[in-house]
Amino acid sequence: MLLSLYNVMSSPPSYHTKVLCKYRVIVGVAVIFFVLVFFNQTYLNSQSFDSNIFTIKYQQRLVEPKETATNLSHLMFVLVGGSSTWRDRKVYVESWWRPNKTRGYIFFDVEPSEEFQPWSRALPPLKVNEDLKKLKIYPRLRNRIHTRIYRSILENYMLKQDEDVRWYVTGDDDSVFFVDNMVDVLSKYDHREKHYIGMFSETIKSNFYFSFDMAFGGGGYALSYPLVEALVEELDNCIERYYYIWGVDHLQSMCLADLGVDLSLDKGFHQLDLRGDLSGFLSSHPTAPLVSFHHFGSLEPIFPSMDHPGSVRHIMKAANVDQTRIVQQSICHVRATSWTFSVSWGYSVHIYEKIFARSYLKRPIETFRPWLRGRPPLYMFNTRRVSRNPCEAPHWFFFDSIEQENDGVVTSYTRKFPRNMTSCSFFGNTSADPLASIRVFSPKTPKPGRKVECCDVGYEGADVANIRLRDCRRHEIIA
Repeated sequence: MLLSLYNVMSSPPSYHTKVLCKYRVIVGVAVIFFVLVFFNQTYLNSQSFDSNIFTIKYQQRLVEPKETATNLSHLMFVLVGGSSTWRDRKVYVESWWRPNKTRGYIFFDVEPSEEFQPWSRALPPLKVNEDLKKLKIYPRLRNRIHTRIYRSILENYMLKQDEDVRWYVTGDDDSVFFVDNMVDVLSKYDHREKHYIGMFSETIKSNFYFSFDMAFGGGGYALSYPLVEALVEELDNCIERYYYIWGVDHLQSMCLADLGVDLSLDKGFHQLDLRGDLSGFLSSHPTAPLVSFHHFGSLEPIFPSMDHPGSVRHIMKAANVDQTRIVQQSICHVRATSWTFSVSWGYSVHIYEKIFARSYLKRPIETFRPWLRGRPPLYMFNTRRVSRNPCEAPHWFFFDSIEQENDGVVTSYTRKFPRNMTSCSFFGNTSADPLASIRVFSPKTPKPGRKVECCDVGYEGADVANIRLRDCRRHEIIA
């Protein structure tokens, strides 16, 4: 029995077994071949697909136009006014508004009187604010006038006229804007992010009573469009939440803080919470592009022998030629006579009968007084007191005219009143009394990023000085 079993197990494979083995081998080889071919082709196709995607994306980059730089058409101005003040303030808006170039609306409380009808096309289009009585919180509102002003942002947005708008800029009917400088300032920021740009008040008390972290709306402030989109969804909720807040700008800063956005300061925005004579302030403007003025009607006219309308039109003569330089301070020293010239381009020129350092002259002369009375300190910046010392008191010359030449611009400044002082004889200096006028020659287009300019002085006889602005050499920055 065991022998029979051994013979069976040790016998050679049968014919059917051999066929089955061959079949298995053939199938196995076929499967391996199929797997190798299939996955290889899939890999090649994926590589080709990825390559095509890369090529398409690369070609799209080449075809898609680069985003244009921010220009005036990207700004939407939201201005607020009132029918009762429009007669006196219309001139301020007219001085800077550019028909068919600037975009925006001015919102009134009611329709203007027949005196202003039909509405001039040289002005921003007019809109009348919605009736606030529709708001549930209306009976509890502390300041309904300011609430109306605040909702102008929402009402402007609801007009659906915001194609290509990157910035909302707010202002009052007595705000004066320098729109070319505004564009330059806003171009420094990414308009696709949420930005709140402006400046606090010049006086400490105004900031203390409201907030040091808010932009004062009369001087204007700018909101990037993504921030506007977020704001309008919450604006009426903010009014309900902060119904007890008196000031619209204060309410705005609190609402934006709730949205996680803080104020970015820019020294070119000016609330001008000042009174009296502004000439000392404008003669030493901060090294920043002038963007806005406010409270023109509450200050004395900025040019001697002119009224308020005449003053704003006059400074715009220079601003419309070169806004980048307007009221920018340039300083030069004449060692032979021990004189210092301080040029506030397009506004005034000072001559000091003594050599003064730039660090001293950048402090404004306190010809003005604060908006609110009180004890010092009064201002958010350092000042120089008005002096009767002939070595410290300047000779004042004010902007008179402007001419464009082939390679530059000539502004002229004249003495409007005598200084009525003796010369600075303590230092044996030469008197500047004989000078009656000054001409300032400046390049037509300043270099990008220009911060400070110096100057050279020459003379035409005894009564005319010629000043040529140029880039400063290193040793000239320190007097």
